[in-house]
Amino acid sequence: MFEIQYQLRFQPPLRFLHASPTPSPAVLLLDLRFPCRRFSRVRCCSGGGNGGSAKPQQLQQRRAYPFDEIEPRWQRYWEENRTFRTPDEDLDMSKPKCYILDMFPYPSGAGLHVGHPLGYTATDILSRFKRMKGFNVLHPMGWDAFGLPAEQYAIETGTHPKVTTIRNIDRFRSQLKLLGFAYDWDREISTTDPEYYKWTQWIFLQLLKRGLAYQAEVPVNWCPALGTVLANEEIVDGVSERGGFPVIRKPMRQWMLKITSYSERLLEDLDDLDWPESIKEMQRNWIGRSEGAELEFHVIGSDGQERGIKLSVYTTRPDTIFGATYLVVAPEHISLASLVPKEQEKQVEEYKELAARKSELERTDLQKEKTGVFSGSYAKNPATGESIPIWIADYVLGSYGTGAIMAVPAHDSRDYEFAVKYDIPIIRVVEPAGTSSNLDGPYVDDGFVINSSNMSSGLNINGLTCKEAAMEVIDWLERTGHGSKKVNYKLRDWLFARQRYWGEPFPVIFLNETGELVPLPESQLPLTLPELDDFTPTGTGEPPLAKATTWVNTIDPISGKPARRETNTMPQWAGSCWYYLRFMDPKNSTAIVNKDKERCIALSSLFLAQDMINIYELSLSGLNFYRYWSPVDIYVGGAEHSVLHLLYARFWHKVLYDIGVVSTIEPFQCLINQGLILGEVEYVAYRDAEGRLLSADSVSDVGEYALERIPVEKVTKAGDFYVLKDDPSIRLISRSYKMSKSRGNVINPDDVVSEYGADSLRLYEMFMGPLRDSKAWSTGGIEGVHRFLARIWRLVVGAPLPDGSYRKGTVVTDDKPTLEQLRALHKCIDKVSEEIQETRFNTGISAMMEFINAAYKWDNHPKPIMEAFILLLSPYAPHMAEELWFRLGHSSSLAYENFPEARTEYLKDSSIVLPVQINGKTRGTILVNEDCSEDEAFKLASLDEKLSKYLHGKAIKKRIYVPRRILNVILDQQKVHA
Repeated sequence: MFEIQYQLRFQPPLRFLHASPTPSPAVLLLDLRFPCRRFSRVRCCSGGGNGGSAKPQQLQQRRAYPFDEIEPRWQRYWEENRTFRTPDEDLDMSKPKCYILDMFPYPSGAGLHVGHPLGYTATDILSRFKRMKGFNVLHPMGWDAFGLPAEQYAIETGTHPKVTTIRNIDRFRSQLKLLGFAYDWDREISTTDPEYYKWTQWIFLQLLKRGLAYQAEVPVNWCPALGTVLANEEIVDGVSERGGFPVIRKPMRQWMLKITSYSERLLEDLDDLDWPESIKEMQRNWIGRSEGAELEFHVIGSDGQERGIKLSVYTTRPDTIFGATYLVVAPEHISLASLVPKEQEKQVEEYKELAARKSELERTDLQKEKTGVFSGSYAKNPATGESIPIWIADYVLGSYGTGAIMAVPAHDSRDYEFAVKYDIPIIRVVEPAGTSSNLDGPYVDDGFVINSSNMSSGLNINGLTCKEAAMEVIDWLERTGHGSKKVNYKLRDWLFARQRYWGEPFPVIFLNETGELVPLPESQLPLTLPELDDFTPTGTGEPPLAKATTWVNTIDPISGKPARRETNTMPQWAGSCWYYLRFMDPKNSTAIVNKDKERCIALSSLFLAQDMINIYELSLSGLNFYRYWSPVDIYVGGAEHSVLHLLYARFWHKVLYDIGVVSTIEPFQCLINQGLILGEVEYVAYRDAEGRLLSADSVSDVGEYALERIPVEKVTKAGDFYVLKDDPSIRLISRSYKMSKSRGNVINPDDVVSEYGADSLRLYEMFMGPLRDSKAWSTGGIEGVHRFLARIWRLVVGAPLPDGSYRKGTVVTDDKPTLEQLRALHKCIDKVSEEIQETRFNTGISAMMEFINAAYKWDNHPKPIMEAFILLLSPYAPHMAEELWFRLGHSSSLAYENFPEARTEYLKDSSIVLPVQINGKTRGTILVNEDCSEDEAFKLASLDEKLSKYLHGKAIKKRIYVPRRILNVILDQQKVHA
């Protein structure tokens, strides 16, 4: 049992409202004329309607319903009673499980904006729904809190990143609680907690043991200003995404993870995942499996003599070998120095320096102009026997294939652009079937091979299809020793180190005498970060941890010899690769996760007593059994994490599967990407040099004009376009932008909750449109949803009392529900249940709105009907639902009540079209139920707009009613009904 104190107030002006216990349509219409102001507190006079002025103490804030008192009260109740805690030891494993997870948020200093709760609200609805459907639900929350932003803020302000991180986490947590999300806060974790990153370090040691972690000298994106290596995704137009600092390419010794060893499994296992096909395709493209050939070209000097050097190239088009007119090697190719004669060294070094300033994304951008430099050497084409030049160009990457390609400009667009620019021969060796070979530009599709025969090499593939020719060339390469068939992947090993302080330390040391790498014993984990006051980059490439000399200099715990710790730290990806496992068992100090919690099998209660039953035999018999808690059943997050986070997490999971830590081959069974919530629509006009506004449809060269934002109050819609109110001839540009501080279009959810309540924000974000679509925020839209919730409140609680407060109970009745009411309810139940399961939350809300519209026309509102509706509402608007449930006489939370089930007998469409005659002449039709009575049919006819004009004011002589066939009303022509 629990007690709740009431001091409820009402928003709209009282002079428009009646004090009747049941709200009428008239009251409703008048109420809806007073929408909430945009994020402002409106205070109204609470005095009577006699024109007298109110005293200051009588001023009170008016609200459409008292969400400001309801929501904090129920949030306190949930927290104090740990309502959404998932039991650890006493979990009933005979029930099915549902593990619903949001992608790990990074707690930034800015806090949440209204775009963030979109995915969180969706998972909250699903978790509440599944809980009410009898599932054990795991719905946790934690923080991906290591990373560069906190460290950069520490450098700028002198605040320790730990302090900043704790403060940011506190803010995020309070904002999430403000929205009423049903997280199990007992399972909260942070990647910065030593008890968490102890297991991140443990996973690294397992990778190291299996040869999947190693050190190598690799070219990296080095940012001198930030003092760290950046991933390609952290660079925009050659500068760091954070801060806009220059980035260069330079070789550094780095930790690498051998994700390439899992390329084929990462590719194959995508097929069985319930993920968006677009995301799976992005992963396939990133892995980039291709089949082709690796072949060798003998290097020739400028004198035409072989130099004893072989250059290996990889190609996916061995069928075009006769069209290879030059080779290209990457600027960072390992054998480049041996290819360049002395007279070319200066030009080549200058080009290498230029290429080092570009990221890999810039280098491979198809739109960028191709650049290169001649190496000074040539190579012999093994098929033609001719010598072809070797060029150096940055559109070839040293990390893909062999770092060298055979260029076929007639059949590759990049090679074609390069050949045209540098006047290199272009030889066409493939032509489409039935088409003239005289084509402009490169032909990149399949066809038939031409110009591809050489008697001296013994290779003739003329007339073959491209596929046939490729197989023939590979066979020839293997017979002659010039090459072999090869499967290649674009996927490269994961660069797993950052030169920063705020990250997980590597659990390894290096002996001073020999430099030998020694892993720390697992018993010494976690290796914690030392306290540092200076986080600034060293400027030498050494990470900030190098400044902690007493921490760096240590003793090998096994040999007792002096050693140095690794001063790089792990990237931010590390902690987010496995957090879903820790949520299953967050307090475990002896294992990453208890196997019984990760993969425990629980049979239905029918078999719990039969201890000797063979589980394997039961599984073969087709009986249900449940696996706890792996895999994650529903994983929700942004599409921006579609490649790297998901790929890295899948890689680590497969390693853990191989060593017996987890029982599933994939971590996330179902993936849902929510769309973006953009800022409110902005309206822009063009202004010329004379200061005149121009219509958007009259501007051709937009670069000549200035853009000017137009306030929304000066805009109106004309047909399909928006125009100036004062001058409709000026058509405006209307569009929404991603929320950002720089545009000033960020909307803080705290402000929205203060003005409209958390339930309104939740409901609106789901009502805006399909979860996966992007959509623009609209203040007018949330006002409409807020009024909908107010209608529900008044329907159950009644209109406000004269002083603006509400009765303690409800106005629902003990009447028996009518067939009409039951049909409306079960239609709503059926629709809402289906739409939640299909994550079409917006149409589920529409079904509830339709029900409420119907309910306002009823003469009474029976308790069983309204109770069931409140349970339907609860996943969407849990605060209001809990309050109404309590007011209906229930003493405990509805969180674990059974979700209503639709009954088929009330879903059948038993409506028929009944013809209505007046004096024997058909005047219209009405829609009635099959078992409609004569009185009900006549009442419907009297209310029909078309038929009522024949009946109004007329005396009825008699009525002839044939059920399901006809209603005939005979009027008394001699009398007029009073």
